[in-house]
Amino acid sequence: MLRPFIALFAVVTLGACVDRSVSVTLPSALEVGTPKTVYAATTRGRNSDGTYNASRGDGLRYQEMTISIPPTHTPGNLEFSYANPKPDKQFVLAGVEEFSGPQDLAQQLRGEDDVTIFVHGYNSTHTETAFRAAQLAHDIEIPGSILIYSWPSQARGAGYAYDLDSMLFARDGLEQTIRELKSIGVKRIILVAHSMGGALSMEMMRQAELKSPGWSNRNLEGVFLISPDLDVDVFRSQMSSIKNPPQPFVVMVSQKDKILNISARLRGTPDSKRLGNISSIDALSEYPIDVIDTTAFAADAGSSHFVAATSPALLSILNSVRRVGRTFGEGRSGVDALVPESQRNPDGATEIVLTETGDAEVSPP
Repeated sequence: MLRPFIALFAVVTLGACVDRSVSVTLPSALEVGTPKTVYAATTRGRNSDGTYNASRGDGLRYQEMTISIPPTHTPGNLEFSYANPKPDKQFVLAGVEEFSGPQDLAQQLRGEDDVTIFVHGYNSTHTETAFRAAQLAHDIEIPGSILIYSWPSQARGAGYAYDLDSMLFARDGLEQTIRELKSIGVKRIILVAHSMGGALSMEMMRQAELKSPGWSNRNLEGVFLISPDLDVDVFRSQMSSIKNPPQPFVVMVSQKDKILNISARLRGTPDSKRLGNISSIDALSEYPIDVIDTTAFAADAGSSHFVAATSPALLSILNSVRRVGRTFGEGRSGVDALVPESQRNPDGATEIVLTETGDAEVSPP
């Protein structure tokens, strides 16, 4: 059991000598870079200097963060530094405004119709999550505002077990965030979750459904689970509580996801697949979801565990799809731009395989 844990640590840690808690704010970066506003809702504990750490907070806090995107940025690339950032080459935190409560967030989002919530995965800091959200929003040109839900990840390679508990701890905060956005008057909320954030999102929807059946469909305009670190049987159990899931409901997978292979071994299921690297949708056939296979882009991606964010070729396709049909916006038209609704399975899951040429092939049901 120790060997896969060591392997996971080696693969995902960003370096034992790097202090990832450092969060330099450099307003002058905006003289060089392009500003991107990222709102934040977090259940992390707070340091005396106002930054957020890995501890579990006693409530939900809100922020507005201004990220400077470097002029040299290319799609799929995310360069940043924990100290002495270089605005001409790196993403930089240029400004932070702490909100006193949801009323401040409401003031900033007044009149906003679209908000995309990005839920990070395992081993991620607060600032890193904001950088990734800014990169995705910029590269795909996501409409409306973007808000990160920053849950208390330990942000250490050896923190996998801690993060599992934190993921469960953070369910109420994510549900509260969505409720606050709806109370503000946001019309369309899209939930985009990566890795363990997918497990968190599914747990949140399940608990909300148990209290109020149909909650997910009423409050979410779409769900995108990217490389979800989630057992397939657990996903099936969660879906049994979500009778009428939001549409679109998309699961993005890659059969070459090395991190999920290690995750399966850590959990004592080395012969099974996680939801994010399944090779067949047979176990999901009854659910009205779209499973998009991005395996063809794994070699092009900077991370096999986050192909959707780090493959320039795939980002180009997603951006084109968004331009045609607003993938992360109203209705199912974005998925329709990949595969017309008439070609998808009307009674259950549809597997859409993206090829290197940008074509989308539908596997027969």
